[in-house]
Amino acid sequence: MPQPFELPDFYVPYPARLSPFVALAREASTDWARELGMLEGSDVWTQEDLLAHDYALLCGYTHPDTSPEMLTLITEWYVWVFFFDDHFLARYKCSGDRSSAHEYLNRLCAFMAPGNDLEPTNPCEAGLVDLWARTAPHRSEDWVRRFTESTRHLIMASMWELDNITAKRIANPVEYVEMRRRVGGAPWSASLVEHAVNAEVPAAISRTRPMRVLSDAFADSIHFRNDIFSYQREVEQEGELDNGVLVFQTFLDCPPQEAADRLNDLLTSRLQQFEHTALVEVPSLLLESGLEPKDCADVAVYVKALQDWQSGGHEWHMRSSRYMNKGGTTRSQSPWVLPPASAFGVPGLGNTAFSVKHLADRARAFSHLPFQHVGPSRIPDLDPPFPLRLNENLEAARAHNLAWAEAMGLTQGLPGVPGGAIWTAEKVADYDFTLCAAGLAPQDSLELLSLSTDWLTWGTYGDDSFPLVYGRARDRAGAKAQTDRFKLFMPVQDDTHVPEPHNALERALADLWARTTTEMTESARSFLRHTIVDMTDSWLWELDNQALNKIPDPVDYMEMRRKTFGAEFTAALASIRRGDVVPEELAQHEAIASLENSAADYACMINDVFSYQKEIEFEGEVHNLLLVVQNFFECSYEEALGIVEDLMSQRLEQFQRAVEVELPLAYKDYALDDQARAALDGRAAQLRDWIAGILNWHRNVRRYREEDLLRHNARHRPTPMAWQEAAVAELERA
Repeated sequence: MPQPFELPDFYVPYPARLSPFVALAREASTDWARELGMLEGSDVWTQEDLLAHDYALLCGYTHPDTSPEMLTLITEWYVWVFFFDDHFLARYKCSGDRSSAHEYLNRLCAFMAPGNDLEPTNPCEAGLVDLWARTAPHRSEDWVRRFTESTRHLIMASMWELDNITAKRIANPVEYVEMRRRVGGAPWSASLVEHAVNAEVPAAISRTRPMRVLSDAFADSIHFRNDIFSYQREVEQEGELDNGVLVFQTFLDCPPQEAADRLNDLLTSRLQQFEHTALVEVPSLLLESGLEPKDCADVAVYVKALQDWQSGGHEWHMRSSRYMNKGGTTRSQSPWVLPPASAFGVPGLGNTAFSVKHLADRARAFSHLPFQHVGPSRIPDLDPPFPLRLNENLEAARAHNLAWAEAMGLTQGLPGVPGGAIWTAEKVADYDFTLCAAGLAPQDSLELLSLSTDWLTWGTYGDDSFPLVYGRARDRAGAKAQTDRFKLFMPVQDDTHVPEPHNALERALADLWARTTTEMTESARSFLRHTIVDMTDSWLWELDNQALNKIPDPVDYMEMRRKTFGAEFTAALASIRRGDVVPEELAQHEAIASLENSAADYACMINDVFSYQKEIEFEGEVHNLLLVVQNFFECSYEEALGIVEDLMSQRLEQFQRAVEVELPLAYKDYALDDQARAALDGRAAQLRDWIAGILNWHRNVRRYREEDLLRHNARHRPTPMAWQEAAVAELERA
């Protein structure tokens, strides 16, 4: 069968190395698979299949420095996970027996629960029981929690694949990236890396942005590479629909070759994001966290082991019979041979890191000229099918908000800010956050509507002020000190001392926290505080990119945009106010993630479309999806707008599918009671109001139109030439 496309030139910046214990691991893992019933008689594999796939070679390349015993254990984990994937395909994807599939997956997850007394009834269950007993007892509680979570995602996300096959549905690109992490299992692989090299990520930092981005970028690059190699087997032979090449092919309406090339571009971008995070963000995190030297050394070992996995995984894909790798060649390479050391002293495929295209891709992300004239933002035809409802207390809440902003000092001047004040009373009136809140919460009382309006005012003021106060001064330390102080004004316990505010942001936050949390439980306060900390910390991410003049990686941008926009924070406010009751096992279900994230992304993209001129021309920003798309696809503003409009349409369709199809299936799968169903139905209704209210606000507010921008920003707006002169002067001083 001819290949559907030529393999693209992959970015492989680290040389692959091979463990000397591969033969031992191959023999031991084959015996293990036979003993557990995974070979002849399983109707899935024969011994010939297992030897041809050669998972021992995969693990020998991806874990080159482990002991023979550890390499054997890791190989058996991979034999298990690939057998699970093929077993589920043969047993349930082909038959479409959804009810039995969910029961099977739920039971498999139950074997990870402490103290379970279940007896395995098939090779998948027996393999998990054996491997869990040989792994989990040797790791920390935090590692076991994370590994359990990623293994559960890997198992249960198979239902998402099954549902897509049944519906003959191809995911949109954003949904695909998120769900591929779950079903593809690379976050699971990252945890196994920690075990293999005996270097756990310390619990104190395991949930931080740098460590999450390392794991996510690692996972994405593994999955995208796998999708390119497995397209022929999955799409043409097995009828699979969840493949990144097919997703790009469908979304861009292009041939397989172009889709594979585009996916490879995204793979490169994710690897370069991994490098940036490892070299820039992780050292800062370690410095700020105050970890012991041993913990810092473990993080360094972990990062290096992830690099080994990337190059080793590529090498295995070029050799395994499981994948399309005819002749072991890419478009510009001869058949596979191990090249001699390069001029850089790096042997092997690591030399491809120095290709002209890869260097150009990296440089382009840092080459944007801020404050370019782009003209008025062009608004596509946005018409979500949700009726706009406005709160009857709108006018009264408007009057309150204007008085509150003045009382908190949000309209007062600040030292070092051009023109003295970030906002004036005129701006507060023009921005009309009450109109936004009135659409988001059409049934709230005047008190609650005023509270929501004030929160929106505070968040937007902070987002506007950080670039002016800290960004232009390159005062990252001052910005970090301010976000740390925010935490002092959000106590979780009633008897916690709150300091005196130093500025308007702190004064307003203290007021809002007291008004919001009076009747809240400690757990609810903790959750709300977490979402606000995430939002304010995302302002530091923006400042860091701005200082480097770095246009974000597309995936990193979409995921951080939810935080910079405050989507998670406003969702938390709404859910706490309603007193949602959702079963714990459903809290991270794919249907809820689909519902929440698709709505958040649609709202974020509304903002990016309307604010393009404001951010690019008047503020010199690099954080706008249209700019990110222009940079990634090397296309015009008009072409980028078309791509974003298509993505908005597909994310809106996904939101509606989540409401109409995915949530009802989850209700049935978990036999939810009326209270839990009502909570999730209420969340879906609130998100419909949220989307309609945000779009209405953007259409009517005096914040994004050119005439309003000229009136509001004349005193703050540098020209492109002034920005260049300032940059040159800063370099000369350095």
